[in-house]
Amino acid sequence: MGKTLFDKIWDSHVVSEIPDGPSILYIDRQFIHEVTSPQAFTGLENRGRSVFRPAQITATADHNIPTMDQHLPIKEQLSAFQVQKLKDNCARHGITYYGLGDEFNGIVHVIGPELGYTQPGMTIVCGDSHTSTHGAFGAVAFGVGTSEVEMVFASQCIMQPKPKRMRITINGDLGKGVTSKDLILYVLSKLTASGATGYFIEYAGTAITNMSMEARMTVCNMSIELGARGGLIAPDEKTFAYVKGRKYAPQGADFDVALEKWKQLYSDADAKFDKEFTFDANDIVPMITYGTNPGLGMKISDSIPSLDSIDSASKETFKKALDYMGFVPEQSLLGKEIDWVFVGSCTNGRIEDFRLLAQVLKGRKKAPHVNTYIVPGSYLVAQQIKEEGIDKILADAGVELRQPGCSSCLAMNEDKVPPGKYCVATSNRNFEGRQGPGARTILASPLTAAAAIVTGKITDPREFL
Repeated sequence: MGKTLFDKIWDSHVVSEIPDGPSILYIDRQFIHEVTSPQAFTGLENRGRSVFRPAQITATADHNIPTMDQHLPIKEQLSAFQVQKLKDNCARHGITYYGLGDEFNGIVHVIGPELGYTQPGMTIVCGDSHTSTHGAFGAVAFGVGTSEVEMVFASQCIMQPKPKRMRITINGDLGKGVTSKDLILYVLSKLTASGATGYFIEYAGTAITNMSMEARMTVCNMSIELGARGGLIAPDEKTFAYVKGRKYAPQGADFDVALEKWKQLYSDADAKFDKEFTFDANDIVPMITYGTNPGLGMKISDSIPSLDSIDSASKETFKKALDYMGFVPEQSLLGKEIDWVFVGSCTNGRIEDFRLLAQVLKGRKKAPHVNTYIVPGSYLVAQQIKEEGIDKILADAGVELRQPGCSSCLAMNEDKVPPGKYCVATSNRNFEGRQGPGARTILASPLTAAAAIVTGKITDPREFL
């Protein structure tokens, strides 16, 4: 029987198997940031150990950093402490560190691909759930806990049970104004936030292969919101072209050697998956969420489901979510006034996302009452924004461009949405308080976010295209 892409990568990285237990898996690349690494460094040093292979670890400050006045000391004491600890720990152990002001600083899951650290066929971990982003390159990438971060520090290996395999196939062409963010929100609305628990997802079909690499990263990023261990997409010519020439990608003859290996990374025709789902891209339209998990989503033109349509096991969660959001069953959200818009994060903080934003904002003005956090995912993205003149489009629209960072995705920094306020966000999670205590988050694509900036309310972005 043939093998899935996931099996090919996983099996080739197994160092040994524990009988009736997990695999000991070799890790090609570990990414770290300031939030989940300090305890791992402390645990390692308390045992008198040093980092085993520092060259295979890459660090950046992203979660806690401010997105304005980055040349000044960080105001929040805990944030400043964590960022300094990361810098000190990396210096002590010889780990490459991209700190505030560094030309390559940015969100960990943005800088990995753009610098060429992320490559097909790799195993990749980070103490961050959205490590699944790197699966867009045909890598087995997943988030780990702090104790596992320490495990990789010490041995470049990790103990992991092998997940089951799922394939989600989406065929057809995405319609006008429909993005990869809408696609993954659509899948979430169909399968729920626990629909892939225990699985590693492979995305396939013409709707996926037609996507750019940046769009594929958005899809894989939100695999974790389905409950999956991670998600990946078979590498193809778009993947190889994206990686070629990146700073830390193989160069010259080494790239040619790597390319021959990468071309073998696909699921065999007779490979068997534990579960399969198929969707039609023609059924996907701009999507928004209405609840407090990413699976509570709907087409922007639909109404919130009725209470009768919700199964009995989910009714209380559904009612609690609507109470928090200030919504009611069967309510349409089109025209609902919003207060804030956040464009950025490891889901939608790349140059392609800002091109979509500019497409709507060009020649238009921000609604007077709307506040914005418009945040590039890295300094390289910020540089592209300026080179393409997108910064001028934003300025003309009355929108401020901030400096790179995780920003309002998780409110571990100064970029918080005030209590009770509605924020249309291009990030990945809409949990209670995710963007600040009492903040109400509506997940959407950059196009839908742009439409909200202009109108000050939830608006179908196709009206602007």
